[in-house]
Amino acid sequence: MANPSLSVPYTGRFAPSPTGPLHFGSLLAALASYVDARANNGRWLVRIEDLDPPREDPSAASAILHILDAYGLHWDGEVRYQSERHDAYQQVLQQLISNDLAFPCQCSRKQLGGLPHQGNCHCQATTDIAWRFLCPAGELCFDDGLQGRWCSDLTQEIGDFVIKRRDGPWSYQLAVVTDDIDQGITHIVRGIDLIDSTARQILLYQALQHPLPCYSHIPVALEANGQKLSKQNLAQPLTTENISQTLWLALSWLGQQPPPPLQSCSPGELLQWAVQHWQPLALAGQRERPAPQGFQREASAG
Repeated sequence: MANPSLSVPYTGRFAPSPTGPLHFGSLLAALASYVDARANNGRWLVRIEDLDPPREDPSAASAILHILDAYGLHWDGEVRYQSERHDAYQQVLQQLISNDLAFPCQCSRKQLGGLPHQGNCHCQATTDIAWRFLCPAGELCFDDGLQGRWCSDLTQEIGDFVIKRRDGPWSYQLAVVTDDIDQGITHIVRGIDLIDSTARQILLYQALQHPLPCYSHIPVALEANGQKLSKQNLAQPLTTENISQTLWLALSWLGQQPPPPLQSCSPGELLQWAVQHWQPLALAGQRERPAPQGFQREASAG
């Protein structure tokens, strides 16, 4: 999924939120981004997106790093924690305000009636406000490395989106773009459940006059009931048992066809094979697939 015209070195990343343990769906995203980076002789960074303390598990960040390490997904450099980056986000917000691209807003979700904000309520207040990005009209399209041409109607689907919440925390959109720019991220490989955020992030890149990274969105893994594997849906956490077999299943799910004997190899040997044989286009156009049976919860009766 590398762009040969890119003159800067490949840098990828995995950026989990510490709201609970990693599960098989998390592993797929981490594994795809890791292998894609290593197959392109690139760096692979880990960033903990810990900007919403009420939703976070205090033990999750260290547990996530422990699992990544146990599975052989060794990152480059220091782990970044977004909770230590408030000054950087404030600086970017101020830049957007100065360029008339962000404005204060006191609209509630109820007032908006579930519709995108379209210039509804600019205000002069300086406290108890959210900050919104001023979204242009029209259509925004980008070429995804796996999903092809992807377009969003900025007026009907996006609108003026929040970049700092009324209750204080920074939005995911502002923080992730600020850090991706600061860390020199050139390639973003993640689940398709995040593809709808991409238009908002591209708008921020453009507003900050920074080149876009290359995006590739892998399909999501589904539970037996059709829901995606997620912490919210109580997906089974990864453990340190049968690591090689789990990695082998993940590579198989990613369409890589690892030879069966690799199930008894070390995680390092499995990952070395994956890097040497990486074929990301095996996932082209796929949006969802059932998780392996052992990683699905039992379907509830009724």
